Amino acid sequence: MIKKKIDNYLSKIVNRSLEKLHFQNGCSTLNLSRYNYKNVKKIIETDLKIYSQNGEDGIIDYLLFSLNIEKPKFIEIGVGDYSESNTRFFFERTSGDGLIIDIIDDFEKKVKEKVKIWKGNLKILQQNIDANNILDTLKNNNFFQKIDLFSLDIDGIDYWVLKELPKNFCKILVAEYNPYFGDKFKITVPNIKNFNRSSYHYSNLCFGASLPALIDLLKTKGMDFVGTNLFKNNAFFVNNDFVKILNLEKINEIDLKSYVNANFRESRNISGSMSYIDPKNVLNQIKDCKIVDLSNSISEEKKILDLISEK
Repeated sequence: MIKKKIDNYLSKIVNRSLEKLHFQNGCSTLNLSRYNYKNVKKIIETDLKIYSQNGEDGIIDYLLFSLNIEKPKFIEIGVGDYSESNTRFFFERTSGDGLIIDIIDDFEKKVKEKVKIWKGNLKILQQNIDANNILDTLKNNNFFQKIDLFSLDIDGIDYWVLKELPKNFCKILVAEYNPYFGDKFKITVPNIKNFNRSSYHYSNLCFGASLPALIDLLKTKGMDFVGTNLFKNNAFFVNNDFVKILNLEKINEIDLKSYVNANFRESRNISGSMSYIDPKNVLNQIKDCKIVDLSNSISEEKKILDLISEK
């Protein structure tokens, strides 16, 4: 019993030391990276992972630094236990004001085990977010004005949630997109309450919205597309009042192939086991998936197979 307690105590000390070292290394790396930010032409050049899943930390730091935002007011929806997220690093580094939302069990407890929440004003909200409650949720928590950074990753009805946001809601917006939907179709999954990615289609690949659909939608919100992460699953947008500050190459939105050629493999077969299908063959696997075609003024529910046939 005593040995077990000692082992647990020593394990906690080691983990804290490693966590502190990881954070300090992240700060040092970004400080060095900032010397080159003025030469950046594509945001993918700044891709760097600290606490984010796939390199979003570096891109967000580049955008915040370039827009002279020292202490961001942020919202992140879909953070898991906050161990891998787009805003954790910036909360811990800047002691910023943040609202994080997720539906996992014991959400607040799990976050407090990971993060030093005494460093700033971090609101932790366990709630399912959809198009019907997004605005009231943000207003009720006093996170509806002067938002610097908004990040959304709920693996489902992201498009419909974003559609409810007012114009010029934030300066920087990060939104997950579905690279498997390709670069031509302007589509999203239907606006289904309590959407579940795994149960909607056995492949686990029919979720969210295509990149072209998000670009078109967010233009109406005053946001310009500035690129994606290296992993090709998160798109970055900057308010068009501020995008001129960035010295980035102009993106050809007619040709988005380079932003959807993701190479990660997360498909499942009908029994639920991983099948690791080549991303190039995904559309064929999800051809029976029901989506909403946004290419015309009247949104129309179809199957992906219908779009492939029309093409």
